[in-house]
Amino acid sequence: MSDSSRGAVDASSVTDSAWALLRAMRPLQWTKNAVLLAALVFADRLFDPGDVATAIAAVLVFCALSSAIYLLNDVRDVEQDRMHPVKRLRPIAAGQLAPRSAMIAASGLLVGAVAGAFWIRPAFAGVAVAYVCLMIAYSMGLKSLVLVDVIAIAVGFVLRAVAGAVAIDVQISSWLLACTLLLALFLAFGKRRHELESLPDAASHRRNLESYTIPLLDQLCLLTAGATVACYTLYVIEARAGTAMILTVPVVAYAIFRYLFLMHRRGSGGRPEKALFEDLPLLVAVAAWGALSIVALY
Repeated sequence: MSDSSRGAVDASSVTDSAWALLRAMRPLQWTKNAVLLAALVFADRLFDPGDVATAIAAVLVFCALSSAIYLLNDVRDVEQDRMHPVKRLRPIAAGQLAPRSAMIAASGLLVGAVAGAFWIRPAFAGVAVAYVCLMIAYSMGLKSLVLVDVIAIAVGFVLRAVAGAVAIDVQISSWLLACTLLLALFLAFGKRRHELESLPDAASHRRNLESYTIPLLDQLCLLTAGATVACYTLYVIEARAGTAMILTVPVVAYAIFRYLFLMHRRGSGGRPEKALFEDLPLLVAVAAWGALSIVALY
């Protein structure tokens, strides 16, 4: 093989590996880190250039942290993922990305993200480290404990919301944290329901699924959906925007009910971030909520 041909093959291999690494980092799931922007919006800092820059930097830190956790988790569960109808297509399980390369990338992301977190604010770095510890504990064992697994996921979202407030040094409403917790519980129970319904032998892919039943998860989904709408309604009543924020309540209720519809009628409860971009009515509802909130608050 000539030097030019060998060089072309090497370049192609590097490109393929880089693309596989990017997919393993799950960029679509970075949308979850938008929760860090809640404090920026609801603390009337949306048009403060310094706080906006800090909040964006905080989001990028958590994108790096979450991607590092995904890589570590995929390396740990590679054999189990290869027996899963969907997860077997992930780059590490499919053999497109070497576990060693994934571990090196995860280590680099963790170190870089923690350093960036300290640069933003030491207190923010403390919350970021707490998030990493929780997610590692989840990957190492909490995800096998019935109900504890879902609560751990929800607490991870609460830590994101707290981190967003700490990054720009503002207080965050306890109502907002409660709404975040309940919404995350709702989405996590919906994901468990989808796994139980769609996998032929669910317990072999996730051990604690044998302890769940679809009727139980339906009840938990309905409970957390109703609690989310009720908590959000109480939150906006207490908000400084007064009655203006009440206009967003029907939109939130519609988005929750639309997601329940997608779960039961279209089997879309497995990946909330994917459902958001694939279902136009849900995407419009979320965009409308954001626009109405900004108008009401500002």
